[in-house]
Amino acid sequence: MTEGIPWPFAGRVAGLVAGDDPLASGPLLDHLRDDLPGVVMRAGALVETETGFSLPGDPDVTVVSRAEWAERNVAAFQTMLAPAERQLAGRLSSVVDEEVGSTIAKRLVAAETGAMLGFLSRRVLGQYELVLPTESDADSIAFVGANLLSMERRHQFIPAEFRMWVALHEAAHRAQFVGVDWIRPHFLSLVEAMVAEAEPDEARLRTLIRRVRRARSEGSPLIDERGLFGLFASRHQRDLLDRIQATMCVLEGHGHVVMDRVGDRVLRTRTRMAAVVKTRRADPRLAMFFRLTGLEMKLSQYEMGERFVLGVERAAGWRALDAVWSEAAALPTMAEIEDPQAWLRRVA
Repeated sequence: MTEGIPWPFAGRVAGLVAGDDPLASGPLLDHLRDDLPGVVMRAGALVETETGFSLPGDPDVTVVSRAEWAERNVAAFQTMLAPAERQLAGRLSSVVDEEVGSTIAKRLVAAETGAMLGFLSRRVLGQYELVLPTESDADSIAFVGANLLSMERRHQFIPAEFRMWVALHEAAHRAQFVGVDWIRPHFLSLVEAMVAEAEPDEARLRTLIRRVRRARSEGSPLIDERGLFGLFASRHQRDLLDRIQATMCVLEGHGHVVMDRVGDRVLRTRTRMAAVVKTRRADPRLAMFFRLTGLEMKLSQYEMGERFVLGVERAAGWRALDAVWSEAAALPTMAEIEDPQAWLRRVA
């Protein structure tokens, strides 16, 4: 039986890169754990009013360490890539030579995945976890406690305001994935199709082996801008990538607009917090998570999604966006993300 990517190794690497933080324990963290469920509940009510989506119940709210966040995301990658990694592992074993070995190639993929997720764990603030392609359907929001507390201290944010602002972002994503019941299965079906339809070809994998050799001798990265999918994806999957990117653009754009609109009404320091976090988000290293999947969700695409939402609103009003949530066929394409009028003409 061919073994796949060694995900436990990826988890160990992620934990080492994530590291520890003095704020990862103690009374401040205990207070944060007690505070956040109420903050999330209030944020959810505000988002529900803003979006008109029905949000039954309240999500589970957990405060996790950096290593725990990284481990959760390693598990998500393991679930998402399982069908393709079996194909990749089998083909690797058939084309690699003794000098390199398929084990080395797979451990390099695991190491880079773990290192990138470990780095991101030092930056991420919160994550709505129903978005993850895991085997569970956990309606939960995880906050990286040390990162929240560190941001509050470093930038002298008012804790009550900063926590509410971060919670609004995650509540906006919950509104999309819980309030629109077809969004999650549709999104995950696109990701699953992207993976399941991958056809590793021998020429591409021989190129991978040459890159493994070069990575060993030069210290160059194994995973390029095409991400893990780039190791085995074919041309036929470009349409799927386009649809996944477009969906993520509109979800992020809508989420940011809702977050900012509510924040402007209820948070006195929203503008300052937004300026700091936007600069932080502009760090190109934060695109690494999407580099792993090959989705290339750089800052420009977050901004594209926001421009699409605002462009539709200017042309036809806020309620015109209701069409986005009506059915999968009404989701904008990447071309329509750049041309909101074209989307309006199609769905009018």
